[in-house]
Amino acid sequence: MNQMAKNPYDILGIKKMADDKEIKSSYRTLAKKYHPDLNPDNKQADEKFKEISAAYSLLSDKEKRAAYDRGEIDMDGNPQYQQQQSYKNYAEGPQGKRYHSTAGGEFNQEDIESIFGSFFNGGGGRKQSGFTAPSMDAHYVIEVDFLEAAKGTKKRLTMPDGKALDLSIPEGTQEGQKLRLKGKGAAGDASRPAGDAYIEIHIKPHPFYTSKGKDTYVEIPIGLHESVLGSKVQIPTIHGNVEMSIPKGASTGTKLRLKGKGIKGGDQYVLLKIVMPEVVDSELEALMQTWVKTHAYNPRKSKEFTS
Repeated sequence: MNQMAKNPYDILGIKKMADDKEIKSSYRTLAKKYHPDLNPDNKQADEKFKEISAAYSLLSDKEKRAAYDRGEIDMDGNPQYQQQQSYKNYAEGPQGKRYHSTAGGEFNQEDIESIFGSFFNGGGGRKQSGFTAPSMDAHYVIEVDFLEAAKGTKKRLTMPDGKALDLSIPEGTQEGQKLRLKGKGAAGDASRPAGDAYIEIHIKPHPFYTSKGKDTYVEIPIGLHESVLGSKVQIPTIHGNVEMSIPKGASTGTKLRLKGKGIKGGDQYVLLKIVMPEVVDSELEALMQTWVKTHAYNPRKSKEFTS
C-alpha cells in the first residue's frame, strides 16, 4: 500500500484522529472547490475531485476506515496481502527467525501456510481463493432550491468518472436528507458487486419562505390602510398565489393560516408586517392629529414594557 502517494487523511487535510464531523466538513469544503460542474474542462480539478470522493467514501465508513488503518485494504478498498506474504518470508528465514509454538515446538512452512490460509481462504487449502474485498460506496453532496425540495424535482449529478446520474428528489425532502442509489457507487471487480451511492441533500435558503416540517412560513407586508380597513391581498404559496382576507385592525406579528398550502398537505402560515408609506404627507398627518385627540392609545401598556 503506497500511503505516501495516496493517503485519504492527507487528501482531505485532516489528522488520523479526526472525528466524523471534521471528515464531513473537510470533504464538503474541498468537494465544492473541485467539483467538475464548477471547473469545466479542468482535468486537474477533476482528478482532485475523484481523490477527494474516494477518500471520503473510505473514511466516512467506520468499518472500511478501520480496515485501512489496520493495513488490510488500500484507499480504493483493494485488499492488501502484505501479512500473508510476510509470514512466508519470515518462515523461510534463518533458523533463529523461524516460527516457534508457545510449547517450544517449531512450525514448518506447510503448517504456517495452512493456518494463515484458513484466514484468507475461509478455512480451505492453500490454493482456494475465498477472500473478497468489500464493495466501495460513493458519497456525494448536492444543493437544491427550496421549491425543488418542497415540490420534488429531477436532478442530474456528474459522477467523478464523468458519467451522469439522474436523481429523483422526493416531494418534501428535508435538509440533510440522504438518498441511497443501490449499485451506483464505485464499480466492483469480478468478485464483488458495485457499491451504493449516497446523496446528501442541502437546501438553499429561499428569499422569503421558511419551513418547519411540512408547514411553510412567509412574512407579508401590508399597508396601514389595509390594516385599518381590512382587505384582500394576494399571498404567494409554493403551489401558486391565493387570495387571503386581512382582518380589520391586524397588527404586525398577526399570524394567519392557509390550510393545506404547505408541503405535502401541510399548512402555510402568514405573518403580517405593517409598512408605512414612503412619505407621510400633510393629509395623513392632519388626519392622525385629529384622530389621536379622541382615540389615543398606548401600544406598550403590556407588563413586559413597564418597569
